[in-house]
Amino acid sequence: MSPMARCGDDDLAHGLRPASARPYGLVAFDFDGTLADSFPWFCGVLNDVAARYRFRGVAEADLHTMRGMDARAIVRHLGIPAWKLPFVSRHMKALAVRDRADIGLFPGIAPMLRTLAGAGIPLAVVSSNGEGTIRTVLGPELAETIRYFACGASLFGKAKRLAETVRRAGEPGTATLYVGDEIRDHEAATAAGCDFAAVSWGYTRADTLEARHPAFVFTKPTDIPAAVIPQ
Repeated sequence: MSPMARCGDDDLAHGLRPASARPYGLVAFDFDGTLADSFPWFCGVLNDVAARYRFRGVAEADLHTMRGMDARAIVRHLGIPAWKLPFVSRHMKALAVRDRADIGLFPGIAPMLRTLAGAGIPLAVVSSNGEGTIRTVLGPELAETIRYFACGASLFGKAKRLAETVRRAGEPGTATLYVGDEIRDHEAATAAGCDFAAVSWGYTRADTLEARHPAFVFTKPTDIPAAVIPQ
């Protein structure tokens, strides 16, 4: 059997592993591109940030190629020196605070989080975005479904935040699933000893994520509960 399970309506027809085969004691989520539909916002502000910090702007024709790259390759493609990264990251977070009312969740995220929380599964958000922005976009009700927030990670600092969250939860990494939409999410999960689930609706192209052999590839948010709630 393939190590990757693509979750969708025809799972049983394709003989994918049953959801009850792999219960998780902690499910952690990336935020941007996984829970929040922030890619249009990101594209809308990127070229202004590029002009401010003097790195290469992005044409619409570049986006398909960039969505197949990991974060390090994107940084090289844009010509951002390493010393500028903290300044660019800080500025992007400030813009997200400014524009957080314009960023929404993907359809299906709210009922998915409610279902997982209602089943008693501890949830976490591990993200480079700020906790205040994340709580605002989630709204008070959904924010209450999240037990652990590990936010404000540096561009390549998610592994540390994820590992800290696993320790706080008292769960071994092998009992934790990290759900994300970027290669650096997969790298963070691997470094923390967690399973990784890729989503097909985020920043990175699904084919690029599939090549990393995640435990699951989710094609819609409502597929997630069936994969992680013991039957």
